[in-house]
Amino acid sequence: MPDDETQTQTLNRGGAARTPAGPPPPQLSGAAEAPAPWLLRLIAVGLVLAALNLRPAITSLGALLEEVREGLHMSGSVAGVLTSVPPLCFAVFGVMAPRLARRFGAGAVVCAGMAAIAAGLLIRPYIGSTAGFLAASALALMGIAVSNILMPVIVKRWFPDRVGTMTGLYSMALALGTALAAAVTVPLTGAMGGNWQSGLAVWAGLAALAVLPWIVLVRDRTPAPGQPAPARSAAASVSVSGRAACASGQASASGPAEAPALRITRSRTAWGLACFFGLQATAAYITMGWMPQIFRDAGVSAGTAGVLLAVTMAMGVPLAFVIPRVAARLKQQGPIVVVLGLCGLIGYGGLYLAPAAGAWAWALLLGVANCAFPLALTMIGMRTRTGAGVVRLSAFAQSTGYLLSIPGPLLVGVLYQHSGGWGLPIALMAGLMIPQMVAGVLAGRDRTIEDEC
Repeated sequence: MPDDETQTQTLNRGGAARTPAGPPPPQLSGAAEAPAPWLLRLIAVGLVLAALNLRPAITSLGALLEEVREGLHMSGSVAGVLTSVPPLCFAVFGVMAPRLARRFGAGAVVCAGMAAIAAGLLIRPYIGSTAGFLAASALALMGIAVSNILMPVIVKRWFPDRVGTMTGLYSMALALGTALAAAVTVPLTGAMGGNWQSGLAVWAGLAALAVLPWIVLVRDRTPAPGQPAPARSAAASVSVSGRAACASGQASASGPAEAPALRITRSRTAWGLACFFGLQATAAYITMGWMPQIFRDAGVSAGTAGVLLAVTMAMGVPLAFVIPRVAARLKQQGPIVVVLGLCGLIGYGGLYLAPAAGAWAWALLLGVANCAFPLALTMIGMRTRTGAGVVRLSAFAQSTGYLLSIPGPLLVGVLYQHSGGWGLPIALMAGLMIPQMVAGVLAGRDRTIEDEC
């Protein structure tokens, strides 16, 4: 398969991306074909700031999970429910993102998403009840969910000739935000008098900052490449059950008509990518929610456990920039999938046998394994030929994948509470790496969903 620049040039020749629905708003005039350099720079800054906010709501909680459990009187099973809330929200709210983007514009939806993250993070520590904490967390996670889905869409819309580079950039920022929250939440909490509420609420400020660049795009209604104009968007609606059309069925003014009304659920590649995405998400949310507790139960201090989680997340900073670029130049991404999976298996094995003695090595290996996320995002762009296909595959793979990932963190909490140790939960984590590798190899084959539907 050609590299990402060649692929996106081919996409641009598909024609469907060149017919915007009416004239763009005055401040973005010409943005559909020749965006001003300052606007592209602002959008790049917005992507980075948005990506920085896509995980602190989760990893800051993981670092203080024991304090939150004590403060809200949670059992291990309830804490398992809490760690399952992120994938549940991503599945439920993420599927709304394409429809919201068609109606309000992708920039406006991301702007609202950042505002929801800020509001949720600010109010959740001070509600004083488990139900209220869950509800406020869901508000923040709703903002994360829609932004998660729209990141590949915005990259394809504004940077069609730099998909791999920009995907790597925001994946790197996402990993940086994840690691930063894991590393500094405990020290920040200590600096603020040991109050866990303040330690969690402080991350609302970063989300509020991320709102600002997206204000410029609030009025932008230009569709993403391959997206139909709003007046003809009914045929492109996406449902959570995966009954999405595989092609828009709209004839382009500057290119041939695409295949009409085919189902993405007929594509083995789409299902493989959804399963791969779901299994890597399961591993990621178990790691973010429970890994500090595993280390703390092994005798590691709370501060060191947070730093170890930060190390795991920080591995994604360089690798999230490198892996998409390497993957975009390979015809098949299966070998990368297998290498990441083997790192995960070794890391979980070490976590089972010697969690404290080899803590730093296991944190590094699990950090490498967690880089399946940017690989999955890259494959979403590579397994389609059209912009419309990117939107549909992104919504289907992420929403279906997050649905599949919901039971994992919850089951870990239940096993931990009822077994009294980490042996069974870690065995579960390691066992899930096998189907993850199988699904990733299937999703990484050199083909597109349009060819299969």
